[in-house]
Amino acid sequence: MTWRATVLTLFPEMFPGPLGLSLAGDALGAGRWSLEARQIREHGIGRHRRVDDTPAGGGPGMVMRPDVVAAALDAASPADDPRPRLLMSPRGKPLNQARVRELAAGPGLVVVCGRFEGVDERAIEARALEEVSIGDYVLSGGEIAALALLDSCIRLLPGVMGAAASETEESFEAGLLEYPQYTRPREWEGRVIPDVLLGGNHAAIARWRRAEAERITRERRPDLLNRPRS
Repeated sequence: MTWRATVLTLFPEMFPGPLGLSLAGDALGAGRWSLEARQIREHGIGRHRRVDDTPAGGGPGMVMRPDVVAAALDAASPADDPRPRLLMSPRGKPLNQARVRELAAGPGLVVVCGRFEGVDERAIEARALEEVSIGDYVLSGGEIAALALLDSCIRLLPGVMGAAASETEESFEAGLLEYPQYTRPREWEGRVIPDVLLGGNHAAIARWRRAEAERITRERRPDLLNRPRS
């Protein structure tokens, strides 16, 4: 079955964007996955299709209305839709490679892209939205985060990547950051490729790569070393 992605957004013109290029774009054209970007404003209130209102209790900004978000979700994803419903949110659970693998192995995703100060909590609760974060920073909206999430899933779909082994040797797949990569020329600006990579001893190469992955992870992301392996 085709892996289906539905994105609810105020800016559907942002999709497929980079997902229409390179391997993801080729896979989209080949029907390995499908994308539907739906305009939330179609379910807005009144003549001006209003989607937001002032925050209850006061404060800056605007909040996306629960009735509008719920109506958009219900129209895009009926009750029997098996796909998980995600809300891109800086307060969500951090996305990791283990969760990406789970999502890529399923039937697809329904992704809500928030704007303004966020989405009314009642819509999140009533429609069982899973809040997902791609990092400890704030974006103008959920669209860029949704593109990152979708790209991470699409590349794991069967037939998308050219070399099946490459996806298992990259950062986070083994709980470590990726080892250094080199290619020709052998020497460049006085820097040379490590001899071990040129000797043809595959066991030695594997040991070197593992040691380098551990070193880089220890230096840059020591928190990964304390996480349980998925």
